[in-house]
Amino acid sequence: MPRPARKNTAAEKAQARSVSLQRIGALFTDHKTSLSIVVLIIVVSSIVGMASPFLLRAVLDRALPHNDVRLLVLLVAGMVGVAAVTSALGVVQTWISTAVGQKVMHHLRTEVFTHLQRQSIAFFTRTRTGEVQSRITNDIGGMESVVTSTATSIAANLTTTVATAVAMAALSWRLSLISLVVLPPSVWLTRRVARMRREITDQRQKELADLNVTIEEGLSIGGVQLSKTLGTAPALIRRFTASSERLIDLELRSELAGRWRMASMSVLFAAIPAVIYLAAGLPATRGAMSIGTLVAFTALQSGLFRPLLGLLNVGVSLTSSLALFARIFEYLDLPVDIEEPARPVRLTAPRGHLRFEGVTFSYAGSTAPAVQGLSLDVPAGGSLALVGETGSGKSTIAALIARLYDPTSGRVTIDGVDLRDLSFADLSNVVGVVSQETYLMHTTVRENLRYARPSATDAEIEAAARAAQIHELIASLPDGYDTMVGSRGHRFSGGEKQRIAIARTLLRDPRVLVLDEATSALDTETERAVQRAFDELSVGRTTVTIAHRLSTIRDAAQIVVVDHGHVLEEGTHDDLVGSGGRYAMLAA
Repeated sequence: MPRPARKNTAAEKAQARSVSLQRIGALFTDHKTSLSIVVLIIVVSSIVGMASPFLLRAVLDRALPHNDVRLLVLLVAGMVGVAAVTSALGVVQTWISTAVGQKVMHHLRTEVFTHLQRQSIAFFTRTRTGEVQSRITNDIGGMESVVTSTATSIAANLTTTVATAVAMAALSWRLSLISLVVLPPSVWLTRRVARMRREITDQRQKELADLNVTIEEGLSIGGVQLSKTLGTAPALIRRFTASSERLIDLELRSELAGRWRMASMSVLFAAIPAVIYLAAGLPATRGAMSIGTLVAFTALQSGLFRPLLGLLNVGVSLTSSLALFARIFEYLDLPVDIEEPARPVRLTAPRGHLRFEGVTFSYAGSTAPAVQGLSLDVPAGGSLALVGETGSGKSTIAALIARLYDPTSGRVTIDGVDLRDLSFADLSNVVGVVSQETYLMHTTVRENLRYARPSATDAEIEAAARAAQIHELIASLPDGYDTMVGSRGHRFSGGEKQRIAIARTLLRDPRVLVLDEATSALDTETERAVQRAFDELSVGRTTVTIAHRLSTIRDAAQIVVVDHGHVLEEGTHDDLVGSGGRYAMLAA
């Protein structure tokens, strides 16, 4: 069913208002020199451009009436020279300002992406993927014109406005007063229009995020398969169409917001020259100025309103873009749940001694802990198997070993060092995880494997694939290791994807290996082959295995039965079967 359009809440509006221009200006801190050059170019260009009306007045009042051809040629050449110089300066200004703007955009994109990479798994489980993508692409993309041109537009229009006003006053201060009477209503109308567009911009970006979510959910491999098997394609199309229609309305409102008000200002600006001509022709003022002065003044007056309108429009764009900055800064201000230690402890020669010491962990918003008071001790090179019913906390324990979450209380250690004291790089080198949900990137098999260790040679990649019992299959493909795996590895079966994931993890040669249902998608024969490889690779390596198939963990040195995050039973396979408890029931 189509979802209703989202409305701004008071909190969201307050957040948008809280974005300070000082924080936006801080984005340009590293480019002060370039911006100073741009401002200098703008000032020089504005001053040079002010010569044209005075040259025009000289043409009309001196060169033409006196038939002074030499003076006329000089004046015309001067006018052409002014145009050439201002045009050349404009090209240089545009080049520098655009380069600065693009660097700021690059910094903002990478800063948001980097900060999101630091977020915990909990953030991504509660946030829609399409929403995250929309912030990085649509929101930052929507700010491009503001970031790349706003500063220079303000400087250019402000400088031109001031220079023009001074020139107008030099020609006729009385006529200047008539021209400037439009300023107060212009500022008032601009502020009204800016507020309107800001609210509409915020609504539009939220709708774009919803549209991205629909695309992500409806056009991914899994989404397409789901819609085809459940027959939900028509509903998805209706949902997409409704969201797109709401975008049409918001785009129209954004473009038309305040257009009538600004159109009224344009009419008023156009009427000013007529008023000036009228004032110049009245009996009281007739003959007070020359024709050249009058023409030069009206030319300046037209040149004044253009930058003045530009300055007001920049204000409208900047104010409306605050909604975009608010959405980006909201992500940049997200607290990092799992921090990199300030002074990480180095494990120079990790052995893999794993311990859980009174660990309790609760998911955000959950009333009951997923793991409570858990204490485990797996010696270096030992093997631990975790069994239990679905929801018993096995995968949570695996996530704690990889520090995808931090314990609410207690600690997890490797070789006596708290995981929170290890750098993320060291931890990922020590702990390798193969989960039941295999993720492969849309690239070649070789690059998927090399993702684990970019420096790996082709020989090392093939050795890892052989250990995972997948080399023969890859080698039999027409493109071998250069075969594209397809979106999320769709080119391969579930068992093949898992074996590629196993090879990818083994390529890192971790001292602690966590297998979270790693063989769940394998057939019995392949499972046995992979298990034999695991048995060989587990020598000298600490292994934690989570499995529903008890056949894969019979030989584990330590088997722990978990129930609601508690250790229910612990021992070897034979001991637990002989005790007649929960494990014996599962093994029956």
